[in-house]
Amino acid sequence: MNDRGDIRSSPYEVRGEDGILISDDVSRIDVDRVHGFLSRSYWSAGIPRELVVKAMHNSLAFGVYSPEGAQLAYARVITDRATFAYLCDVYVDETSQGKGLGKRLMAAIHAHPELQGLRRFTLVTLDAHGLYAQYGFEPLKHPERFMERTDPDVYKRKA
Repeated sequence: MNDRGDIRSSPYEVRGEDGILISDDVSRIDVDRVHGFLSRSYWSAGIPRELVVKAMHNSLAFGVYSPEGAQLAYARVITDRATFAYLCDVYVDETSQGKGLGKRLMAAIHAHPELQGLRRFTLVTLDAHGLYAQYGFEPLKHPERFMERTDPDVYKRKA
């Protein structure tokens, strides 16, 4: 971000010695692949493609790519880039799991220059508590302060 508060124009990218690239360049993202995974996931089953695209463009979206350019993983951070962030839609392609890509993706997100100094960084997970704990996430200290409004069937009604 510059002195006027404008968000930077160049992408944030981390390339490993093995050629794996992690980038927040939304133009690289394979939307069909991301939609395919998210529409089958437990947290957004049936999500329409146009909502995936809208969410991606209104967030800080990360892709993980093979040296040949195939997308292997994805994550999205909803943030004001100043005080708050919410990590969501994290997945590693089934064929690429168990190779440390989730850890590498989390390390890149954790180091992202626009996600430093945040007052609160949250996420919701069913089964990856161990991974996220490695990056400082812990159970809510005061869950009684948090509230939510949820509509789990919203995508079914929009179909």
